[in-house]
Amino acid sequence: MADRLLLDAMLGKLATYLRMCGYDAAYALDRGIEADDRLLAIADAEDRTLLTRDRQLATRAADSLLLASHDVNEQLRELQDAGYELTLATPPVRCGTCNGHLDAVGADEPTPASVPSPDAESVWQCRDCGQYFWQGSHWDDVAQTLDEL
Repeated sequence: MADRLLLDAMLGKLATYLRMCGYDAAYALDRGIEADDRLLAIADAEDRTLLTRDRQLATRAADSLLLASHDVNEQLRELQDAGYELTLATPPVRCGTCNGHLDAVGADEPTPASVPSPDAESVWQCRDCGQYFWQGSHWDDVAQTLDEL
């Protein structure tokens, strides 16, 4: 099982879950890629396992996992059945939005008003897109979803 993944255009919601679990989960549409040949080239060049719902595309990839379901919870179950560990990364290491690396925000560092104060709660910021993350209600909802698989 590879920790470096490339998800095709049909699996955007799944990418967020995988990133929250610590996987390096590149998503085709984040890179503006829809063409199969380009996906295959990136998967090969970056040594990524291609996750797809496209049977023909899966057969063309050197390393792929074909997912059958349209439903993200069922897709998570398929991944778990294939041997992927699906628990939240603690502390978080990947941005759920862009797949960038997260850095802890120091207790004395300023944050926007919409973000909890890092002196009261652990906060992380994406190196690439600048988004802030903390373990709030969304984190709890994802944890519950993963626990119920």
